[in-house]
Amino acid sequence: MIYSVIKKIGESVYGYLEKRMRNLFRYLPSLLIGFIIGSYIAFGSDVFANRQSNMAAVPYEELRTFTEVFHRIKSDYVEEVDDKTLLENAIQGMLSGLDPHSSYLTPEAFQEIRIGTTGEFGGLGIEVGMEDGFVKVIAPIDDTPAQRAGIQAGDLIIRLDDTPVKGMTLNDAVKIMRGKPGTGIALMIVRETEDKPITITIMRDIIQVKSVKSRLLEENYGYVRISHFQAHTGEDLEKAIATIKKENKGELKGLVLDLRNNPGGVLNAAVEVSDTFLSQGRIVYTEGRVSDSSLDFKADSQDFLDGAPLVILVNGGSASASEIVAGALQDHKRAIIMGTKTFGKGSVQTILPMNNNAALKLTTARYFTPSGRSIQAEGIKPDIVLKKVEIAALESDENLQIKESDLAGHLDNGKAGSEVKTDSQSDTNKTEEPLVKSDYAVYEALNLLKGLNILKAHRS
Repeated sequence: MIYSVIKKIGESVYGYLEKRMRNLFRYLPSLLIGFIIGSYIAFGSDVFANRQSNMAAVPYEELRTFTEVFHRIKSDYVEEVDDKTLLENAIQGMLSGLDPHSSYLTPEAFQEIRIGTTGEFGGLGIEVGMEDGFVKVIAPIDDTPAQRAGIQAGDLIIRLDDTPVKGMTLNDAVKIMRGKPGTGIALMIVRETEDKPITITIMRDIIQVKSVKSRLLEENYGYVRISHFQAHTGEDLEKAIATIKKENKGELKGLVLDLRNNPGGVLNAAVEVSDTFLSQGRIVYTEGRVSDSSLDFKADSQDFLDGAPLVILVNGGSASASEIVAGALQDHKRAIIMGTKTFGKGSVQTILPMNNNAALKLTTARYFTPSGRSIQAEGIKPDIVLKKVEIAALESDENLQIKESDLAGHLDNGKAGSEVKTDSQSDTNKTEEPLVKSDYAVYEALNLLKGLNILKAHRS
């Protein structure tokens, strides 16, 4: 009975609107009229219940302008354009005008998104976005052709081979950059530190994204690198820490968590990573216009490091999920954030599948750190700022250095039978790990962890 009433109401409203629309837009093809009217009667009962307010909200003048433009293109454009192309372009323009992360995904683009989330695809290995009509590199993915070729976070791609990027959609640009492994593509790039554009040629390859890598920097101190947040990243992180502990033959005294050039990924993975180091409290919450987009995530497990000091490395390529982790652990004073200011992407995108096998990638919420900070366009400010520098060990001939033990008649240390062991003879830290020698940020993070433990020992 209720269904019949609602159906009749919907049909009545449809007939009323159709009559009004046909009088207003006599030039508009019937296909477009059905499209516009359908969007307004999708919720027939709501339209009826609020008939006067909703009818007043219909943007007749704007729709009249749209119809006129549509008609002019159909009749006067230099080449004939089919209705599907025009309407698809209109939808893409409508979404791209909202923010840099909302877009219309054609069936092909939607399929590409699904392929990308599997962690394996053919391409260059770059996480990208749009800025001022150009493709902006958010971050190169670890161990990919893009990273090996020297692509950097913040690079603006202005040309793909001989094709200018200006005027392209992000999906079109991504489609060009992806391709058959073994084929090359030339990227013309504008870089802040370069006086003129540079061209980098990259060979496409199968991109296999391994999101978590780990190693023992030295005794008692571990290092974990998360390059991307995927469905199993939280689980992989716990396994990585367990492996480091096993190699160390005991608990760790500190850990470096590297989120530099990590462009983000799955929200739930960021929550799980944060939860790995927290035993209680809020991790992140989101706010949007609809109830489904307002979420609140809290820690519900034990600290996997048992309170050992944690340093998180970030930079301008750390975005989205990376900022969730850094923000949560910074607010809880669980980690020291070190590096440079992060990207500042504090919005949540939802993929909404459509009946035509396409999808909408729509920004549906903003996320906030536990203390209520919005990261959108602000980013996470590190506790300790590090400039981008390189370190190198200074080679010297230690045999030329004069020590106390070299002086004639020097006193011994008072322990019979013992031998004075100099720094050059010490078994501890005979050789530094290559990562510590080559990466200044990791070097500084390790020193900070050691300092925290020394301070803790002095206080106890």
